[in-house]
Amino acid sequence: MRILGVIGLLLTLTGCSSLLFYPEPGQLFTPAKADLEFHDVTLTTADGVRLHAWWLPTKPGVAVKGTVLHLHGNGGNLPMHLGGSYWLPKEGYQVLLLDYRGYGLSEGKPSLPQVYLDIDAAFNWLGQAPEVQGKPLIVLGQSLGGAMALHYLAERPQRQAGLKALVLDGVPASYRAVGQFALSTSWLTWPLQVPLSWLVPDADSAIYAMPKIKQVPKLIYHSIDDPIVPLSNGIRLYQAAPPPKVLQLTRGGHVQTFADPVWRTVMLRWLDDPEHFNGVRRLGEIPNYPAPRHSEVEPQESPQ
Repeated sequence: MRILGVIGLLLTLTGCSSLLFYPEPGQLFTPAKADLEFHDVTLTTADGVRLHAWWLPTKPGVAVKGTVLHLHGNGGNLPMHLGGSYWLPKEGYQVLLLDYRGYGLSEGKPSLPQVYLDIDAAFNWLGQAPEVQGKPLIVLGQSLGGAMALHYLAERPQRQAGLKALVLDGVPASYRAVGQFALSTSWLTWPLQVPLSWLVPDADSAIYAMPKIKQVPKLIYHSIDDPIVPLSNGIRLYQAAPPPKVLQLTRGGHVQTFADPVWRTVMLRWLDDPEHFNGVRRLGEIPNYPAPRHSEVEPQESPQ
């Protein structure tokens, strides 16, 4: 059904960026269902749109390590994306989880470039919230949320200066390339994949923004099995990213990364030391260490 929706979108596409979004209104449940403390937050954008967000404070007694701005993907609304960040408060990271305009309880209708005003409103709120001041700020962008975060940050270098880290999960490198992939999976649309995909607006795609994110450490997750945004997208973004950067390949469906506690641990270890952590191979090491100097190289075994 999701592929049919993408194909239908592309067949009727007129270049309108609002067709990148699949918002759902309402709110099925709150974080209280997962026994999480939370507060409803109302943000107001520069063009006067009122947005809904959840603030997840750290668990009582847990020292605050930092703040995560969670920007979710293009479908659903807050409850459907809570799985990406519900686990962070017990690990010392407070979370602002935002619904873009038109999603959940937020006003308006999503489209580009207006949605960048939503991200800007979130940054402005974080810049003023007392509980955030003096704490490292991390952006977690999943799927479309990650692509929009990259474009937003590339256009606003001053925001990059205030970030400790950027975590990307299943992010499309090119909206046009993902559209072509969706068309190629059906015999009905396979012959039309090139002409139809060229109708997809691509100027805001992450691949063009990534080279401009120069100083912020980047952790790029991408699933080998991703059926929506193929692995090639994560590899392209990693290749285009200036260091420091880590590409961590995962398994499973699209943006299902944090359902596996291993990948949660990878993110936590990386946040402890983004300059030196180099992936799942180092999970057994506490703390993380840089590569050994020549004098520290393990001795070779003697020949038998």
